[in-house]
Amino acid sequence: MAKPYRDFSDFLATHFAGKIQKISINAGFSCPNRDGTLGTGGCTYCNNQTFNPSYCAPSLTVTEQLEEGKRFFARKYPLMRYLAYFQAYTSTHGDIERLKSLYEEALAVDGVVGLIIGTRPDCMPDELLDYLESLAARCFVLVEYGAESSHDSTLELINRCHTWGQTVEAVNHTAARGIHVGLHMIMGLPGESLEMMLSSVDALSALPIDTVKFHQLQIIRGTRLARDIEMGLYDVPRMSVEEYIDLCAMIVQRINPSIAIERFTSQSPEELLIYPKWGLKNYQFVNLLHRRLCNAGH
Repeated sequence: MAKPYRDFSDFLATHFAGKIQKISINAGFSCPNRDGTLGTGGCTYCNNQTFNPSYCAPSLTVTEQLEEGKRFFARKYPLMRYLAYFQAYTSTHGDIERLKSLYEEALAVDGVVGLIIGTRPDCMPDELLDYLESLAARCFVLVEYGAESSHDSTLELINRCHTWGQTVEAVNHTAARGIHVGLHMIMGLPGESLEMMLSSVDALSALPIDTVKFHQLQIIRGTRLARDIEMGLYDVPRMSVEEYIDLCAMIVQRINPSIAIERFTSQSPEELLIYPKWGLKNYQFVNLLHRRLCNAGH
């Protein structure tokens, strides 16, 4: 059965033969939206504990984290190769020479064939772009920008401390250097209607990006978002699984088909998650979405 959309494995298959696996790294970065560079308190929804795997601890070196990740994955695929994924916080926020040394350390690990660097659109200085351009000439490099929404009113409400215009500028500058570019978007942010969410899909479809990650907004214990909602300052759309599947089907039908969709959902630890409590693994959600798209004849 043909896939109903281009996914991340399709994208990787155009660059690599064989199995490729990302290994997440926490290199001890901060975030300019936390340390006072741009703001304090971070994004209202953010609790970084929700997306760090157990092997991913800043007390370990980059090499140690990658070797631990390799041991975790190699049991299933002994011939696998790896992409070092600098995931936690803002992985371009720091001294340029330190950043270079961390990236080079990752690439020196046996079996690592490229980098994925998660960052913000307002945290990519030209000097670092110069370096990444030279790096992309010799290995795979994907810069993943957290955009979250194309609506500045939403970005202000969730304390992102950047604008959609800065996302557009960062994407265009990065792609122009021959570096692969991805975006991260959140569906169901406070104040956003269905029309607003779909207009974000239209906006990103016009950009020179290779990949995109969507996920549902999750209300996480201990975040400002959770406190704001509890205080009644605002609420967020409460979508059922079926409603979110319908939204994702609309996204697939609307998005530029050349863009690879890496995911639609994210899973936070059960003990931290307030909403949504769908009780589905990511692959189970994807199966339901594929069924929905196939039944619709997409």
